[in-house]
Amino acid sequence: MASIYQYCVVIVTTATEADATLLAQQLVQARLAACVQIYPIQSMYRWQGEVHQDREWQLLIKTRYALFPQVRDRLQEWHSYEVPEIIALPIIAGSSAYLGWLEAETQVPPTE
Repeated sequence: MASIYQYCVVIVTTATEADATLLAQQLVQARLAACVQIYPIQSMYRWQGEVHQDREWQLLIKTRYALFPQVRDRLQEWHSYEVPEIIALPIIAGSSAYLGWLEAETQVPPTE
């Protein structure tokens, strides 16, 4: 996955705070994310032909863009939704101190 951006924010929603907390812990412990923020939100969406409105929990996952495939795969493996929202937004700028910390707290797997 080539990108001109080094870092990104991955957005994911879950049905419960417990699910959000578990996903966040797993990603940070695996060094796939430097930081995960969790927020309660209200979502309105169309699913299987019907409009739904639900309370959910949104995770903002700060990571390296190079780790997105691993983050995506882990989220799909661990997530309770049939089709979880997993999107990455590039970080186009940031303080050098924060981005340095983000880089130090995440690990890119060795190339094969």
